[in-house]
Amino acid sequence: MSLAELLLEHPFPDHQPLLHTIHQSVTAGDARERARELAERICSLGVRPGQAVAVQLPNGPSVVVAMTAIWLARAVFVPVNPRHPSAEVDKVLRSVAPAAIIDGAGARSLGGGRTYADDVAFVLWTSGTTGQPKPVLHTHTAYLELIDRVLEPLRASPPRAGHEPSPNLIPVSLALNAGIYNALFGLRAGAPLVIMDRFETATFATLVRRFGIRSTVAPPAAITMLNDDAAVTDLAPLKYVRSITAPLSPLQARRFTEKFGAFVLNSYGQAEIGEVIGWTAKDAKEHPEKLGAIGRPHAGVDLRLSPEGELLVRPPNMAAGYAGGGELSDRLSEDGFVRTGDIARIDSDGFVWIEGRVSDLINRGGNKVFPDEVEEVLRLSPSVREAAVVGVADDRLGEVPVAFVVTSSTLDAEALAAHCREHLVAYKVPVAFRRIDALPRTEVGKVLRRDLAATWQRGG
Repeated sequence: MSLAELLLEHPFPDHQPLLHTIHQSVTAGDARERARELAERICSLGVRPGQAVAVQLPNGPSVVVAMTAIWLARAVFVPVNPRHPSAEVDKVLRSVAPAAIIDGAGARSLGGGRTYADDVAFVLWTSGTTGQPKPVLHTHTAYLELIDRVLEPLRASPPRAGHEPSPNLIPVSLALNAGIYNALFGLRAGAPLVIMDRFETATFATLVRRFGIRSTVAPPAAITMLNDDAAVTDLAPLKYVRSITAPLSPLQARRFTEKFGAFVLNSYGQAEIGEVIGWTAKDAKEHPEKLGAIGRPHAGVDLRLSPEGELLVRPPNMAAGYAGGGELSDRLSEDGFVRTGDIARIDSDGFVWIEGRVSDLINRGGNKVFPDEVEEVLRLSPSVREAAVVGVADDRLGEVPVAFVVTSSTLDAEALAAHCREHLVAYKVPVAFRRIDALPRTEVGKVLRRDLAATWQRGG
């Protein structure tokens, strides 16, 4: 089955408004007609099955239409963020070698183009927080299995007559895995899509109210923005928010629940394996004390911990490899588990708790320091808006933690050190504090710790 069928073949009536933004709505019939016309245009450019087509359009219905048209033409969808600088766009195009591109000027041929395996649906990049981003090949078969695997528990309780699925609000870019996944998930579930061009707190609140959104997703940065915006005081009828793309501070989760009365539920996945761990509404009601965990494994997903505490995952399916060559086998254990690079613990009820990245762990003279724990303590200080802790070289101890903080006032390093000593054992307290205007982040909100460490080494 092609993912194109989620829009073209799903039983949405032609007259049903299906794709929404803050300013417009597109019916299912109009979206299908536009997709078929664009598919014909793609084929007329000489794009052959298996070749890639890049899409550089603003977030909205046009991206969903273009994505569907590319699959209808049996080509491979390559999303390109329109906000990326031209040098970054050129790098993307060189690495994937698309045969055509769709942008504000329409669809045009780029000449040539690499041909991918028959089942490849789209190419997405890893986050690039620990190294150069890699283009990951996702297949129609594996991605549909992933969606159905997560959707299956929800199908066990079909909606009552007159209670149609709540629209899926997409507050992240459709150039990202999180955006594509939640758009396709909504279509598979029979839900309309509400797409934000960019995240703004007032627009988010308006869309929640206008479309009666009861459940949605949001990256940690968006959740924090909503917490901090005094003008947004009500998000009814919102009941659940799944935190995606990056770890969410338990402090911010508690703030959100206290302010808006909605549960914040973590979930877990990676570009190569999709979502493998998450929450259900039932778990949220029965285990409110587990706030901060990433949930329990989805059906068919096996988990275990390495002797060092690294989370190992074996899902039913995963990505097909990397564009331009490269297999996922380098990340597999001898018995076929994926090494996630995350340190975790699994409690007696099967809930998984992420404690940090293997690459972020600071070894201070043999004592382990998890940056997330120290950052959580720093955020408890009224003067600290954001914080990131990284390990830097030390002649005596090998590594020591230092903290970069975004503060609402002048930095008082002695006061912050004293604050940390109230909550942490001595070896976890940062040896130095640096004030910074903003933390460097990826587009999905992950802190680029390597940039901070490099800044420290340069003496910046």
